[in-house]
Amino acid sequence: MTQPIVLHGCFVTGTDTEVGKTRISAALLHWCVSQGWRSAGFKPVAAGLELADNRWINADVQALRQAGSVPLNDAEIGPCQFKAACAPHLAAAMEGRVIDFDSLLRAARQLARRSDALIVEGVGGFVVPLGADKDTADLAQALGLPVVLVVGLRLGCINHALLTAESVRARGLRLAGWVGNTVDPDMPWVDDNLATLRDLLMARHGAVGLGWVPRLLDPSPQTILSHLDPAALRQVFER
Repeated sequence: MTQPIVLHGCFVTGTDTEVGKTRISAALLHWCVSQGWRSAGFKPVAAGLELADNRWINADVQALRQAGSVPLNDAEIGPCQFKAACAPHLAAAMEGRVIDFDSLLRAARQLARRSDALIVEGVGGFVVPLGADKDTADLAQALGLPVVLVVGLRLGCINHALLTAESVRARGLRLAGWVGNTVDPDMPWVDDNLATLRDLLMARHGAVGLGWVPRLLDPSPQTILSHLDPAALRQVFER
């Protein structure tokens, strides 16, 4: 069994894909920088590249690069990037490549040596295949970081959040906190859903609510951070 790496930071996962993991990760990085920490973002596997200025880039990698304070290139932040925006193991197969799990851990160790806080953004939900015998939950377990769950606020979010929380605990990881991020701006009974999430995630997992992010015209890290609780954030990053 792979031994956990001793790191300081958190692993950001979501209840699904497209629930705002990158924006929340960038906001967390911005907060870490404000604490005076050398802060780095890490997107071990990124699927979906677009051509800009004659080079292929991943939007998530770019966002993490801009939010951190450690000078890093795209390959250091996102060591495994694929063109197709689909499940990583499928994107890898399309390019005739294999996701090397051990190389991702080595890349994390290298960033850990250069930073005080490492914000690792997962792929899609918590358990996403990386190949025949590894998935993103294995990666989170090997990194050993506390987990922050981004809950996409839409119908079904309570079930998705509780199932993810149980999966995190089954891997022996601490669900340190969660963020409610508005996906459906017309979702009814938002306050009631947030109250249920707050009560159940704390009672069952000891996970503190870090904040609720509404639909924003300016989803910059600074703006998102204004909707998060600094005191709760400190609990997540306690050594």
